[in-house]
Amino acid sequence: MSQIMTSTAAMQRLGQVIGRNLKGGEVIELVGDIGAGKTTLTKGVAKGLDITEPVQSPTFTISRVYQSPGGLTLAHYDFYRLGEAGIMAEEIREVTMQPQTVTVVEWAGAVEQVLPADRLTARILAIDEQSRRVTLSAGGPMSQALLAAISTADEGLG
Repeated sequence: MSQIMTSTAAMQRLGQVIGRNLKGGEVIELVGDIGAGKTTLTKGVAKGLDITEPVQSPTFTISRVYQSPGGLTLAHYDFYRLGEAGIMAEEIREVTMQPQTVTVVEWAGAVEQVLPADRLTARILAIDEQSRRVTLSAGGPMSQALLAAISTADEGLG
């Protein structure tokens, strides 16, 4: 699935659609350059999970965790500053196995070997200052079901 998002509001709406379709246990990998909109998409995911706490980029803290009123945990990781997985490999392995946790990972290269193959990948490409092409792909049954649900949602994205 590929969509053009013409604003940050559109990117957040896509994130909301994703968030509303999460059941727990999903892993979402965000791929894109600095400023592409990875954290903006994550803010939408949080909103779709009814999380009211402000979502901030974990670039300097590596991780941030949010609790939804519905009982799901949103674990947001950013490994931009991490050259190798180190001790984070075990944490990611454990977090991604928790059925009530949704894991969002930015700059996953350092931990890619411990991420499950069954994950939703969002590739975000800047077209111009405002517009982004977001391509979603699924790596297994859980992420394929999520992608199918997102694809059928008529949310006026773009």
